[in-house]
Amino acid sequence: MDEPAGPAPLPDPALARRRGTAPRVRASWRRSQGYGVPPDEVVPVFTGSPDTGSLLYECAHRVLSDLQTTIANEPVSLMVADPAGFVLARLGDDASIHRALDRVHLAPGFSYAERNAGTNGLGLSLADRAPTLVRAADHWVTDLRGYTCAAAPVLEPGTGELAGSINLTTWSDSSSELLLGLAQTAASATSALMAVRSGGRLVRPAPRGEVFRVVGGSLAPDDGDPCVTPAWRTAVDRAAVAVSSGAGTVVVGEPGAGKATLAALARRRLAGRQRLLHARAPEAGDVAPWLELWTPELRDADTCVIVSGLHRLPAWAAGELAHVLATVRRAGRPQPFVLTAPDYGALPDPVARLVDAVVEAPALRDRADDVLPLASWTARRERHREVAFTPRAARALTGYAWPGNVAQLRRVVREAVTRADVVDVSHLAPEVLDGGGRALTRLERLERDEIVRCLTEPGTTMTRVAEELGIGRATLYRKIAQYRITVPDR
Repeated sequence: MDEPAGPAPLPDPALARRRGTAPRVRASWRRSQGYGVPPDEVVPVFTGSPDTGSLLYECAHRVLSDLQTTIANEPVSLMVADPAGFVLARLGDDASIHRALDRVHLAPGFSYAERNAGTNGLGLSLADRAPTLVRAADHWVTDLRGYTCAAAPVLEPGTGELAGSINLTTWSDSSSELLLGLAQTAASATSALMAVRSGGRLVRPAPRGEVFRVVGGSLAPDDGDPCVTPAWRTAVDRAAVAVSSGAGTVVVGEPGAGKATLAALARRRLAGRQRLLHARAPEAGDVAPWLELWTPELRDADTCVIVSGLHRLPAWAAGELAHVLATVRRAGRPQPFVLTAPDYGALPDPVARLVDAVVEAPALRDRADDVLPLASWTARRERHREVAFTPRAARALTGYAWPGNVAQLRRVVREAVTRADVVDVSHLAPEVLDGGGRALTRLERLERDEIVRCLTEPGTTMTRVAEELGIGRATLYRKIAQYRITVPDR
């Protein structure tokens, strides 16, 4: 890279002194000047096709895909970069910010290391090996001052070496207070998943790991609540009445039943601009920073906070949270929070005393008419277009008991629509055709899944299935009964 004709002017140092990260930013400016990075444009440094076969890419992509669903419709781009600063993947739903990022070459295959792009969140997180928030005018290059970037390093499990960085970028005029927490949590979840996979152990579904969930904007009529059953509609109505009256409200129900969704829908029935923040209680060691991070939002008149996982809080944290919530309630404005819990008894006593109304989110097995609308809604969100379900697939979905409720349905549908444009039973997870019962061993699950695979092949017969599996028809029927497999219609 050619050296500039003269020394690049440093951004306004007074601006940096007003921020907690000012010393790191000023040091980065000096390094950027020393590297000869032009202050007026990003000079692209392209490495070609990014390495999508690495463990970092595999694990980060999974974590960021999960995180993307929690901040849908927000103008945030989610990225993972390798230790050299080359962007490996970029996710997000907002097309406008991606088009803008393309113009400044913040895209897969390009380098955003500090020596190439100057002071920026991704590059500084790698340079300092520390979580970093770089706002608007903190950037070295003027073309980047329309953005705010939050990034956190990903560390190699076991060795602690730098594996890469998770970067979240939004517009500079958007709220950025929560970005850094999201980036740090995603980086930690990526490192943890790398540890599991590098150890060769089976991986349970990746925990979302986010400390909070942010849902912005308003619900459009065609992309809001797809549920139609009276039980669900009645629950939303009851919650809306409670919230609008200023009552301290808790939504209870089984895991995955949609408690936070119900709370959000109820709150959004109120007039005026609404911003929702979902604060999910973390592991015990992270409770103090968790509280410090989101409780200031309770003082924002336009924000409703949904707080879940309270049964996991230690006693001191429950008491502190109850004090904060009680203080805000006395401010005399509309109720700023809604709680969720498995049941009322799970709430810590100090918090339970703030509850005036209890609303139950009905389990999915009790509202079968919501299954197909939810499946279609999930498929459309995943594929960004309508996805059809064959009659056989529809019967299998509506006939299943869904012990994991809506969360399980969404997972099954997301997996299915990545394999087909028209979903048939062969694209559904084997568990959907399993009637339930005792927990299966690993070998039994493999056997069940293979039987389901053969049964769902188009045009197959029981005789052909038995032959393919190398067992007799009588044994096949016995296995179907043993595993409570629902045989799809021919």
